[in-house]
Amino acid sequence: MARDDEQESADLARERELEWQQIVDNFGERAVLEPDVDIEPEPAPRSRFFEDLDDLDQEAGEAEVRDRVHPDDAFVPPTPPPIPRPPADRLAAWLGVFGIPALVLVCIVLGIALPTWVGLLLAAGFVGGFLYLVMQMSDEPRDPWDDGAVL
Repeated sequence: MARDDEQESADLARERELEWQQIVDNFGERAVLEPDVDIEPEPAPRSRFFEDLDDLDQEAGEAEVRDRVHPDDAFVPPTPPPIPRPPADRLAAWLGVFGIPALVLVCIVLGIALPTWVGLLLAAGFVGGFLYLVMQMSDEPRDPWDDGAVL
């Protein structure tokens, strides 16, 4: 004698199988929708900017807008300030972090053998520069609203 749960699960399995078979049978066919004849598409809203451009084109013919800009009205950005120089201690640390590996790489590529004490000194300079930069980092969290923009 079959239990009720087995009967329900068998019915559910048959229903799912039929649903999947319908999906497979109709795969690739597109539904045909009848267009609504009564509704006309609304024209896209136009901003005042485009109306102004249309007026300019009508006034000047086919000349481009950038040709009509007076040279005195053109924006000229100010000269940027010079690149700030880091303090000597941080410059030395950055040179240790990036300069020493570059020097070692050049020595390896050119086949230059360095004495052991020079290699140890270079390794110490790299580690020391890295540790100095880490120690100089701020412990305070950044302001979450500060995106770094300067106006």
